[in-house]
Amino acid sequence: APRAWWMFRAFGHQRVALLDGGIRKWRAESRALESGVVARPPARFNAALRHRQFRDIVAMRANLSDHQEQVLDARSSGRFNGTEVEPRKGLRGGHIPGSRNLPYTELVAPDGTLHTAAQLRELFTASGIDLSRPIVTTCGSGVTACALLLGLSLAGAPETALYDGSWTEWGGQADTPVEPDVRQ
Repeated sequence: APRAWWMFRAFGHQRVALLDGGIRKWRAESRALESGVVARPPARFNAALRHRQFRDIVAMRANLSDHQEQVLDARSSGRFNGTEVEPRKGLRGGHIPGSRNLPYTELVAPDGTLHTAAQLRELFTASGIDLSRPIVTTCGSGVTACALLLGLSLAGAPETALYDGSWTEWGGQADTPVEPDVRQ
């Protein structure tokens, strides 16, 4: 769901919402449900790609030198630290040098809802992230990093982007630096 939320926003649609807690919470609260086909009046949406929402490997390599953007990785701490085997064969373990780690699962409360904005700010800060500076999120394949983008949006971070190639691209390159460089 956060990936779909982010994609709509990346293409210029700002009125995007998600069910906090999902359908399970919706049903538990005895909210109305419909079945069958729902007819909606036609509408026009003119997509306009917001290039500043994306980072590619060239931008990520440049960031290693200029440190203009903070990098936040959504993978598990084991994958980030190279102590857990990568699910994609042939990828090195570890992370992009200088990046921080906040597993996306930590954004969710035990009841399946997202933490409050204040709690999210605390989580990001505890991960070493300065919410006032630009932040690029990454993960294994560019999907779960969008959960961090959602959390960052709710926490009030003004400038965020996604490294869509994420670890599949970075860890799959022979010439990209990795900390720690763990060959699997």
